[in-house]
Amino acid sequence: MNHNASVSATPRRTRRIVLLGLAIVALASGAFVVRGPLMMSAPRCMAGRWHGCFDTFNGVVLMTLVALPLAALVVWALALRRRAAGVTSTWRMSLAEVGMVHGTVPFLWLTMMPGAGAGIVPARVSLVPLRDLVTMGTLGIVGNLLVFASLGFFAPMRFAALASVPRILALGAGCSVLVETAQYVLRLDRVSSVDDVLVNAAGAALAALASHHWWRTAAQAPSDQPRLAPAPTG
Repeated sequence: MNHNASVSATPRRTRRIVLLGLAIVALASGAFVVRGPLMMSAPRCMAGRWHGCFDTFNGVVLMTLVALPLAALVVWALALRRRAAGVTSTWRMSLAEVGMVHGTVPFLWLTMMPGAGAGIVPARVSLVPLRDLVTMGTLGIVGNLLVFASLGFFAPMRFAALASVPRILALGAGCSVLVETAQYVLRLDRVSSVDDVLVNAAGAALAALASHHWWRTAAQAPSDQPRLAPAPTG
C-alpha cells in the first residue's frame, strides 16, 4: 500500500467535505433569509398554477430550490452510470453537467419573463456602454452577474476546451447577446442593453476563476472513454 498516496488523499477528501458543508450552509442561510417571500408563492406553485408561480421571481426561485433534490439525484445516477462504464472523474463531470443546467435555466427564465407591456410597447435597445449600469442598482447588478455564473463555474470543469477565462468571457458574452436579441425580437417590454451583456460576461468569468482549482485539462480528455481491460498475453 502506498502510504504517501493515502495521506495525500485524506486532505483532498477533507477539503471536499468542508466545501460541500459550506455550500449547504450558504444555501440554507439564503433560503432562511428569503423564506417569507418564497412562502407567499408556495400555495400556487404546489397547486401547479402558472400565474403567481412560474411568472414571478419568488415562484421561480422557490421551484429552483425545490428541484435541488431531483438535481442531486440526477448527478448521482449519471455518476453511477459513468462508473459502471469505467469512466474516470465521474462525480466532477456529472456535477458539472447538472450544475450548468440547474443553475442557468432559472435565470434565463427570469430574463425572458415578459413585462406588463409585452407585445404592445416598442422594443428598446441601449448600446451606450455603462449608461444603464448606474441605474441597475445593487440587486440588478448582482442578478446580472448570476445569470451565467453557473455556466462559467461548471463549463471549464466539464470541457477542457473551455478551461480559459477569455473563452468563458466570450461564451458568457455570446449567450448574453442571444438573450438580449431574443428580448428585442419578442418585444418582451425589456431593454436590450449592452451593459447587461458586459455584466453577464463578467459574472461568468468571475465564477470561472472561482472554480479554477477543478478545471479540466487537455491531459484529462481521454477520461471520458471507458477504460479497456488489458489484452490477455501468452
